[in-house]
Amino acid sequence: MVNRFDVFLINLDEVPSNDPKNTRPAVIISPDELNRNVNTVLVAPLSSTRAQYPTRIPINFLNETRYVILDQIQTFDDTRLVKKIGEIDDQARSTVVERLLELFS
Repeated sequence: MVNRFDVFLINLDEVPSNDPKNTRPAVIISPDELNRNVNTVLVAPLSSTRAQYPTRIPINFLNETRYVILDQIQTFDDTRLVKKIGEIDDQARSTVVERLLELFS
């Protein structure tokens, strides 16, 4: 099952296949209830780009600074989830939720 705050490689190929050529990491930001009941997920890309915007949350992931890019939220069919590569820590989770509340309130 997919859980909120998991980090997955997402298949970005134009035509999804079992052997994706173009994958990128992303954080699942859709709530778990949604993840259990629909076949799509909301994700925010995870990047090493150091652009300083309020919608870019710096986190430590795989021993490096990465950025959760909340200004590029996308919806994907869950069949595009290639592989879980981790999850973000509790501090990053809190910051992401706070920033999402700011964005959508």
